[in-house]
Amino acid sequence: MRITFCCTGTKPEPWLAGLRQALPGAEIDVWHPGAAAADHAVVWAPPQQFFDEQAQLRGIFNIGAGVDALLKLRLPPQATVVRLDDAGMSVQMAEYVCHAVIRHFRELDAYEADVRAGKWSYRKPSERAQFPVGVMGLGVLGARVAQTLTQFEFPVMGWSSSPKTIAGVRCFAGDAQFREFLQASRVLVNLLPLTPQTQDIMRMETLSLLQSGGYVINVARGAHLVDADLVALLDSGHLAGAMLDVFRSEPLPSEHPFWRYQNITITPHTSARTMRDQTIVQIAEKMRALDAGKHVAGTVDMLRAY
Repeated sequence: MRITFCCTGTKPEPWLAGLRQALPGAEIDVWHPGAAAADHAVVWAPPQQFFDEQAQLRGIFNIGAGVDALLKLRLPPQATVVRLDDAGMSVQMAEYVCHAVIRHFRELDAYEADVRAGKWSYRKPSERAQFPVGVMGLGVLGARVAQTLTQFEFPVMGWSSSPKTIAGVRCFAGDAQFREFLQASRVLVNLLPLTPQTQDIMRMETLSLLQSGGYVINVARGAHLVDADLVALLDSGHLAGAMLDVFRSEPLPSEHPFWRYQNITITPHTSARTMRDQTIVQIAEKMRALDAGKHVAGTVDMLRAY
């Protein structure tokens, strides 16, 4: 088995060492133009030249859960594209989202501002029943987030393109139930894959359906959100704030209006980071399964784009 590694912005040495330990006997090298043909590739944001030269690949293993950037390229038609199922990301995502929801619900941002101003203040506690949380996207990460939120006794809804069943979560599915899902939500969490169908899904038309004083948490992709529409709804008072981890342009440009809004909390695409050791184990198992002709979890449906 020959494996080529092409992960932009990633230090290759620890990955190569881990892959060689997990796959003894495999030939594993960093890709460079003109490199020998490989059976499988481990990738993150590779250039089109990589696929043009490695047209014989059987497996393409992405070191993240999102493959939207990968699918913009021309890929070898026979190659199986595989994404990560979890690899330590779901618990990180649950931590991040629960922190965001609780910080807003308990008004901890307002307390922090008061403390910085030297004020000792109290605020009237809110009722959890008045803060229903809607999670868009119920894959591995979304399901974990929704389940974790139920532990804090928030009313939790979930929406996905196809029907799902999650204990303690009121699930909605498909276009027919999307409007009802939004109207039932005060806090909206986005964990959808980015596809042509979900791009700009958080826009004026949809965000206006959230309950008054709504709050938006985006941990999926920046292109899901129409920035100007979020700003307009914050200005109107219909939305109370947002916590955003992903953006259309990253790093977020210094002139972007989001920086000027105190009720928008910004984090630098850090809600769930790839855990290298767990990822290597998972990729090695998937490669062995693919070579053995077995089912490979996380295989990307190229028509659905996830």
